Amino acid sequence: MDKTELAKLQDYLRKTFNNTNITVRARMKKTDSAEVYMGEEYIGIIHVDDEDGDRSFNFTMAILDVDLEG
Repeated sequence: MDKTELAKLQDYLRKTFNNTNITVRARMKKTDSAEVYMGEEYIGIIHVDDEDGDRSFNFTMAILDVDLEG
């Protein structure tokens, strides 16, 4: 993913979740995915899917059981 695509994904996530603290950052040595942060906390990863000639993105966010406590 290039800088333009990262910016578009970041804008999309910020609008979708109504949160300007979301950032999408490139991964070192990886071009098929990017990391998603809320502030300085890592919250997930976006993977590129280029199958069948259509480009799409899959956002994966893990939720730990300890995050649900409280």
